[in-house]
Amino acid sequence: MLQINGLNEGLELFKTLGSEVRMNIVQLLAERGEMNLNEIAEALSLTNGALTSHIRKLNECGIIQITQEHSGRGNQKRCRLKETEILLNVRPASEAREYRIYETSLGVGDYQNYDMAAPCGLAAQNSMLGQQDDPRYFAIPQHNQAQMLWFSNGFIEYHVPNLLPKGQDISGISFSMEISSAFFGNPDNQQSKIGFSLNGKKLGSWYSVEEADSTMGIYTPLWWDQPVMRHGFLKMIVINQEGVYLDGLRISEQPISDWKLDENSELILRIEAETDENYKGGVALYGAGFGNYQQDIHIRIRYQDALQKGANQ
Repeated sequence: MLQINGLNEGLELFKTLGSEVRMNIVQLLAERGEMNLNEIAEALSLTNGALTSHIRKLNECGIIQITQEHSGRGNQKRCRLKETEILLNVRPASEAREYRIYETSLGVGDYQNYDMAAPCGLAAQNSMLGQQDDPRYFAIPQHNQAQMLWFSNGFIEYHVPNLLPKGQDISGISFSMEISSAFFGNPDNQQSKIGFSLNGKKLGSWYSVEEADSTMGIYTPLWWDQPVMRHGFLKMIVINQEGVYLDGLRISEQPISDWKLDENSELILRIEAETDENYKGGVALYGAGFGNYQQDIHIRIRYQDALQKGANQ
């Protein structure tokens, strides 16, 4: 998350995003993940020369990240979004509430609990883990090597490590992951209703009504020869005092204070293929070695001293 305290601090960022071309670049990277300059220029019908200044400004403002790719064709610059969430506090920095950030990630195979039925499966970077369509293999010790998993119904749970210092209250949490419907064969089952909950409290649902296209994901290994579930969509769930947001749209007015979270709280994220006669698809999760985004399930926790939080409310 990129935090901006005060309008003056964000002036350069606002100017950068005020360009339609640069907004199109951000949108393109959000949809497709990492791309090189030639790919971006071709997608937006720009010359490389015209693109360069826009990329430089986005990089200087911390919106995108540029890396060098070494290949047989020489060095290529590749771009990806560095930030997918921007927090703007319109008050001056001197009046902003002081808080700190704790970040961690969980591999898609680092689940602690599950209950599901076939079709389902686990895939590591180089091969399948166990047999497909047999939920018993979700219990094998090697399940933490999974870079991709799917199930048609049921749920999977992740226990987020809570390593906050003593005397802290949690005032915000975000979860970011690459996810899609899971289905094989029957196109009528490609749409899903995927539910999210934290510590048994419902956060909301995502209706995956658009199946990811069949192009190979940027990081999906070539041995994955299935015509489906090659990549997903990057989704972000944010819980704060104003409610629960999915990709910036509020899906619940329940504030994070209802969870009463502090440094001693258990944090259990459940992802579920919800039962619905109109949405019969399941859930597919993609880790850093699969799909279009080189990331696992990323968690970001905002916290502050318990006494300070009470004084600010």
